[in-house]
Amino acid sequence: MSQSLDAVREDRGTTERSVETFDIRDYLRLDLFPHFLCPGCGHGIALRALLWAVHELGIDKDGLAIVSGIGCSGRTGAYIDANTYHVTHGRPLAFATGLALARPDLKVIVITGDGDCLAIGGNHLIHACRRNLDITCMMLNNEVYGMTGGQASPTTSNTRYTTTTPDGSIEPVFDACALAAAAGAGLVGREVTLQTPSLKNLLKEAIDYPGFGFVEVISDCTEIFGRKNDLGESPEMILSQKAGMRPETYGRVVDEPFRPTALRSGVLARNERPEYGATYRRHAAAVRAKAEARKQP
Repeated sequence: MSQSLDAVREDRGTTERSVETFDIRDYLRLDLFPHFLCPGCGHGIALRALLWAVHELGIDKDGLAIVSGIGCSGRTGAYIDANTYHVTHGRPLAFATGLALARPDLKVIVITGDGDCLAIGGNHLIHACRRNLDITCMMLNNEVYGMTGGQASPTTSNTRYTTTTPDGSIEPVFDACALAAAAGAGLVGREVTLQTPSLKNLLKEAIDYPGFGFVEVISDCTEIFGRKNDLGESPEMILSQKAGMRPETYGRVVDEPFRPTALRSGVLARNERPEYGATYRRHAAAVRAKAEARKQP
């Protein structure tokens, strides 16, 4: 990469902080509470992990920009006490691209969902990965459109019931991490909400990476998805996430895993490529220099 991680930290004026000093209330708009999330929703755990990572990286709230789209995932960004943007459905990565190019001094993080990111926003994800601009994308995957009525999403597992698949889904599941890696994202990873410290560390690595970082968070929707598919309440769902992803180490503590197929977690791919923002600024400077040179007598 064109810059080391230490150089990137120095540019942003960030320093590592310890967990002992982390108080999530310092990063929340407490006047907006109580939050709207359903009891047991995994998105709140993911939000805590994200803010924990921001704290440990020493990112100042005035230097942090959160961009979110439509859906339960998108609403979580409103609770963060920073520069926050709630944009149209499927477009947070498009808005974040313009923001990151215009304000490279900001650390831009996108919070999106499986429907928002992979369905209507799939094209934006591909090209955000391709450009490798310094943006972190946290995609919360609960397999369903939770806010808009419980419709099937691109990640709804086979045989699962939703309002648009009353007889069970028959479509193949979209592997978002494989797509992001193939499209050229700088860093790609996945974790479950149950492994909160591991999720925090993965998000730290993605945020600190000088390029496009994509993190899929396996979350749970208890009310819209869990009840319809008889997956139990939140404790059963988050335990089965881990059992489904790591059956050989966890032991099958549930009869039916949340995920029918095991998924790898942690950092899944690295693509060491130039960061697009720095390349763009160098190119723009060269164009301006040529234009100035032509003006000289």
